[in-house]
Amino acid sequence: MAKPSPLAICYRIRPLDLALHLFEVTLTIASPATEGQVLCLPAWIPGSYMIREFARNIVQIRAESGGKPVRLKKLDKHSWLAQPCAGPLVLTYQVYAWDLSVRTAHLDQTHGFFNGTSVFLQVQGQEARPHVVDILPPEGEAFAAWRVATALPELKAKRYGFGTYVAANYDELIDHPVEMGEFALLRFRAHGVPHEMVITGRVPNLDRARLCADLSKICEAQIALFEPVSKKAPMQRYVFMTLAVGDGYGGLEHRASTALICARADLPVKGQAEMSEGYRGFLGLCSHEYFHTWNIKRIKPAAFAPYMLDRENYTSLLWLFEGFTSYYDDLVLVRTGLIDEAAYLKLIAKTINGVMRGSGRLKQSVADSSFDAWTKYYRQDENATNAVVSYYTKGSLVALLLDLTIRQQTRGRKSLDDVMRALWQRFGRDFYAEGSKAGQGVGEAELESLFDEVTGLHLKPIFDRAVRGTQDLSLESVLSDFGVEMSNKRKESKLALGIRTAREANDCKVASVFEGGVAHQAGLSAGDVLVALDGLRVTASNLDTLLNRYRNGDTIGVHAFRRDELMRFTVVAKPDSAPQFSLEAQAKPLAAARMRSAWLRPDQ
Repeated sequence: MAKPSPLAICYRIRPLDLALHLFEVTLTIASPATEGQVLCLPAWIPGSYMIREFARNIVQIRAESGGKPVRLKKLDKHSWLAQPCAGPLVLTYQVYAWDLSVRTAHLDQTHGFFNGTSVFLQVQGQEARPHVVDILPPEGEAFAAWRVATALPELKAKRYGFGTYVAANYDELIDHPVEMGEFALLRFRAHGVPHEMVITGRVPNLDRARLCADLSKICEAQIALFEPVSKKAPMQRYVFMTLAVGDGYGGLEHRASTALICARADLPVKGQAEMSEGYRGFLGLCSHEYFHTWNIKRIKPAAFAPYMLDRENYTSLLWLFEGFTSYYDDLVLVRTGLIDEAAYLKLIAKTINGVMRGSGRLKQSVADSSFDAWTKYYRQDENATNAVVSYYTKGSLVALLLDLTIRQQTRGRKSLDDVMRALWQRFGRDFYAEGSKAGQGVGEAELESLFDEVTGLHLKPIFDRAVRGTQDLSLESVLSDFGVEMSNKRKESKLALGIRTAREANDCKVASVFEGGVAHQAGLSAGDVLVALDGLRVTASNLDTLLNRYRNGDTIGVHAFRRDELMRFTVVAKPDSAPQFSLEAQAKPLAAARMRSAWLRPDQ
């Protein structure tokens, strides 16, 4: 790595107080703006579409130049103006880090983690300069074994060591999270590119060999999907950063790494060869975040090129960037043989049933859901199931519909894979390169034109219905063309109140009420605490057992507390009204089975 410019923006970050969860950051600006330097902290982190106001975690901040204090004026909730000064401007500030998530920062005696958006002030007007960060260890012998994991290039540091790292600009700096502590380190290669899995947290008897082998299959399949000839990955190195906890799930994508949280029980155990549901879910999470290396980190919507980090960035295309990624994450698992065909079809059925569960799908399109992510999807309330549709889950079904339609109407000559490769070649491959093609995002009109251009089809009617419309997707007929029978077993459903419940101590609390269900018709509301069914006490664990005593059409007296008032409702018992679809592969006709094989196992 070449020596950065003397005008580089320089940071130093160290764990200041692990018990108080404080990082200390020192920022040195060699040449501050002559009229006064504006500094700000991002209000959100790319990949998580909600204003989080990270600046609220700055506990103290001060500035100096040449050993003398420099006045800081607060401009708004996340911006400061440093008064003009002659020499280098040095800011020192403390950041409170106690959010155990992939989005912000966390620090205690067990580990440290941060995203740059939470800790590195942006120097307005100088974002394009090189940015250098010196990562220091906590003080004390107890932390002598701590290491550093990040995909940031090393400047004056050994890999996994504390020291100096470098980024070409501010955008690159904040796109490389950092993990520090004692962690398990797994290494493998995917088409020649070094990949690492870093696992923080105690995981007894971790099957490292199996995890590396499975991840290698996933990564190689995705690299080959976008670059079938060259098998060239878009990064020189990739790092999976995983925090294993008692119960957790989540991930956030970055250009050469991902931050993950999982339940330690979801990781593979030596000597247990079966594919558990938890491990399948973890592999699906890894597959999802890795697919984002192409689909959102380089192929971007025009609204994200570049990111405006002080405000919401609106786009109607998250159904493509999150929904299509959700389609491919499990599709890659079946294509690599990590799960079988039946398991994959079961996952699709689960997604269909989840989308059909809520009436919000009939009121909000996935395009509108994408645009409203900032205010609705990421800020869901108890009525979300009746008002919102997920651009993740329904978006994945839109991808399924498009993929199978393209395959069927082109007789297998084209597929969604071809569209994704075209998006990569036209918008993603050169996104971070220099030149006229760099930094170009995908516009909505361009996207639909590209679909038609690549496939030779006229797909506007599907976009009108599936993307901009609120009708249920016509999946049964297109799945049938691939030898997959879709059947609804709703009549076999057990009795249900049409509610989603949450445990509150030993109480059974109504978390949400499904529109049109028996609870809605009876007048129950979210927030009600169920007390009794026909005089029998309801607890957090026995509601289903009590309902099993009733038959279809029976009248049930329900007592519940609303706030501190006891209320009585009359419910007529009925089976769960939500569809319960199942998918099953058929061996005949043979032509359909062959089309299914070309879809699910194209290499065979």
